Amino acid sequence: MTLSIPFDNSYARLPAQFHARLAPEPVRAPHLLAFNRPLAQELGIAWDDAEELARVFGGNAVPEGADPLAQLYAGHQFGQYNPQLGDGRAILLGEVVDRAGRRRDIQLKGSGRTPYSRMGDGRAWFGPVLREYVVSEAMHALGIPTTRALAAVSTGEPVLREQVLPGAVLTRVAASHIRVGTFQVFAARRDIASLRRLFDYTVARHYPEAADPQALLDAVIAAQARLVAQWMSVGFIHGVMNTDNCALSGETIDYGPCAFVDDYHPDTVFSSIDRMGRYAYANQPRIIVWNMAQLATALVPLMPDEEAAIEGFTRSVHAMPARIEAEWLARFRAKIGLSTEAEGDLDLVSGLLDLMARDGADFTNTFRALATGDARDQFTDRAEFDAWAARWQARLEAEEEDPEAVMRAANPAVIPRNHRIEEMIDAALGGDMAPFEALMQALSRPYEAPEDPALTRPPKASERVQATFCGT
Repeated sequence: MTLSIPFDNSYARLPAQFHARLAPEPVRAPHLLAFNRPLAQELGIAWDDAEELARVFGGNAVPEGADPLAQLYAGHQFGQYNPQLGDGRAILLGEVVDRAGRRRDIQLKGSGRTPYSRMGDGRAWFGPVLREYVVSEAMHALGIPTTRALAAVSTGEPVLREQVLPGAVLTRVAASHIRVGTFQVFAARRDIASLRRLFDYTVARHYPEAADPQALLDAVIAAQARLVAQWMSVGFIHGVMNTDNCALSGETIDYGPCAFVDDYHPDTVFSSIDRMGRYAYANQPRIIVWNMAQLATALVPLMPDEEAAIEGFTRSVHAMPARIEAEWLARFRAKIGLSTEAEGDLDLVSGLLDLMARDGADFTNTFRALATGDARDQFTDRAEFDAWAARWQARLEAEEEDPEAVMRAANPAVIPRNHRIEEMIDAALGGDMAPFEALMQALSRPYEAPEDPALTRPPKASERVQATFCGT
């Protein structure tokens, strides 16, 4: 085997109750669709054979040094607790310490059944694999903490969903796959020894400055507050913010029915399974607070004085909405060219968003157009925009930094729009990867105008994507 991955597998050294050891299930005809060469180099991976990459990242060969396993966790799904979830269609091949000294997981997603699959087939179909590849790499280029995509491999096998679809496997790279649900499963079982072991492992891996569960909770709250504010600043909707999809590292994880807002409305939902709007765009701050409350609950058994712990944890969770608002406002100030703080900034930003919602203005293009002086063209009610713009211009007069430069740095020109992703998937299903390559190229430099201006165009009525799907 010429492929070399410098594995150093710490999670596999945890006790047996943390995971189930098994290899991925082989597939009929693995074919490499995409491979992230710069990321592979970061990870210290050496290779020279595309067919071997397809075999390994399709699950047909276990590379030397790997210690494959499926991780155990629980979680609240749409508010309902499920006592055992776990990796039902994913295998952690192992970990590497990358060239920057960061420990990172390498995981196959769609790699077959595990003991946690329940009634699932353990597979993924082609569309969600390419969607996650594109969106996770776009998020990375936007500067938002995220898992990364290392490879996508078609399997040559069908996957049965509402119809028969072609299968694929995604190779995902993460700071770790430790979730709120990982803590929940041991807390619910009253397995305090395992909960303590998980706490120590998480602290050592992610938050070495956290001396106790209170400090860990505060660190995770800070990371999640920043993350959700960053999502909202680019119009991103995660779509399925269950506690098992909430990583302790503060990375965006599990791109299932995710989407980016086109015409702005705070209640926008794309996820086909979110029928009540629990994870709508504007609900994301509230939901992440709820998720952190579940983490706090799971940490209580580790504290010597549970009553005092509950009081401290409650204070931290109750303070989180203000923390999120501060993070959110800092990013939206920059989106309208402000590098200083002043009373009334929240009203100024909110006034623009309210106007955008009433007029159906495109989220990304409106903010980008503020820097070019073309934002007025995004509105049909231009008189109302002019009234807002007069207030905005008066506020900009107090700025010393160049507002245009601030806005260009805060507002992407191109995002992975839903209709472009669907076009890319349709083309790839027909064997044409050119739209995938063009989209990846443009999204790698999101703050620059793309060579193809069509990538910045909102969908026509006939192109609108009404729902996105998780792929299970």
